[in-house]
Amino acid sequence: MTSPIIWPYVIYGALVVLTVTGMVAVSHLLGEKHRTRACSEPYESGIDPTGSAHLRYGARYYLVGIFFILFDVEVAIIFAWAAAFRQVGWPGYIASALFIITLAVGLIYVWRLGGLDWYSHRNSNNNGGGF
Repeated sequence: MTSPIIWPYVIYGALVVLTVTGMVAVSHLLGEKHRTRACSEPYESGIDPTGSAHLRYGARYYLVGIFFILFDVEVAIIFAWAAAFRQVGWPGYIASALFIITLAVGLIYVWRLGGLDWYSHRNSNNNGGGF
C-alpha cells in the first residue's frame, strides 16, 4: 500500500497563504490613510443622511428571502432535470413531478398560514413573529 504524495498540496497551500498575506499587507501599506467625516457616513447619493442607518426588519422580511432561496433551488433542480430529460426518462419525470407537487403543497400550506402576507391582521403589533 502506497501513501499519497501530499507535498504538492502543502506547497500549494503555503503559496496560497503567502499570496493572500502579501495582498493584504501591500494593500495596507499602499492604501489611503485619510479619515474624513464623509468616509464614515453611509452613502446616500451625495445627500446628507436624514436618519439612522440601523433599521430593524421584521422576521417576515427574512421569510421572503428564505422563500426566494427555496424556489431558486427548485428552479436549479428543474433545469438540471430538463437538461437530462432524455437520459432520465419516465422515472426522472415522475421524480421531478413529485418534487414539484411537494413544493406546491408546502407553498399552499405556508400561504394558508399567512406566511406570505407582509402584514397580518392577526398580528397587529407588526413585530414579525409567528404566522
